[in-house]
Amino acid sequence: MTLTAHDAYRRYRQERPRIEEAVELTAAFIRRRAARRHLSCQVTCRAKEVSSFIKKAYRKTEYTDPWKQITDKAGIRLVVPYSSLLDEALDLVTGDGLTCIRIEDDREKPGFEDRLEYPRLHVQIRAHGEWLDPDGAPYECEVQIRTEASDVWARMSHSLMYKPEATTDIPSDVRRSLYRLIALVELYDSEVERGVTALAEHPDFSRSNRLLAEAERIYQTFSQHPYDRTLSEDVVDVLVDTIGDEPGYADQLVEFAEQNRGRIERAYEQFGPTSEQFLEHGRYLLVSQPESLIIFERLANALHDLQETWEGNLESRLLTDLARIWGVRW
Repeated sequence: MTLTAHDAYRRYRQERPRIEEAVELTAAFIRRRAARRHLSCQVTCRAKEVSSFIKKAYRKTEYTDPWKQITDKAGIRLVVPYSSLLDEALDLVTGDGLTCIRIEDDREKPGFEDRLEYPRLHVQIRAHGEWLDPDGAPYECEVQIRTEASDVWARMSHSLMYKPEATTDIPSDVRRSLYRLIALVELYDSEVERGVTALAEHPDFSRSNRLLAEAERIYQTFSQHPYDRTLSEDVVDVLVDTIGDEPGYADQLVEFAEQNRGRIERAYEQFGPTSEQFLEHGRYLLVSQPESLIIFERLANALHDLQETWEGNLESRLLTDLARIWGVRW
């Protein structure tokens, strides 16, 4: 059934809560998959605002069926640190567990280098889970895959250029400035990749850095709350000694988090930074930190080593608080 712009608006206003839940579940699934693959990325999501939907429905006069043709009702943005991770991110959202409907990839599109745009990489997927619309069709999500640099460019160019494709309307000096900015974005992207690769191969790049990066990836599947990076570094420098050269610990930590997901979620909900316990007593500081995942795993599997290593290096109350949460008798 074809809907007018007004009918599509009324339907979207009614269905938006279900669409919002569907996109949040899909984003959470993508975060968990990224953690299992050890892929560093930021995943955010949103259901289109009702006001934005109706404006788009009326503005796009070429739409004959706005409900079906507005495909970004649910949107997910997946941002990776640099460009060589784009293909891995693409594989992530088109692999097992998600159904890909179509891919729009402008990276190899002829003549794209002459346009004042960054190459688009969008994937239309079915929302994860069992959510269906009133017609019995699964909801869809538009996934935008970007590097950190191209994400900055996209947000900047959106505010500067109402219609980026109409480059002939932009004064020549401004066009030159924008082309230089695109070049800088590409240069920044390549230098970030070069630096990350060099650091990873450097002998002084510590096991602590690798362990913290792993914990951060997994923590993002539980919480988007900001944390204190300096505190994390201090704690992980101690925790790494309880792990030693244990092979495959990154996979072990991912598996532990998945097997205990419900228990960890409850711990963050009851003792995290927005909980009454935290706000009233100012304790349970490490519950709002990614290294809490390593501590929970060590409490479960290496309690003696954890106690010995912690003593004399960090405040004992920080550990006893987490032990109490995890139900370990101290």
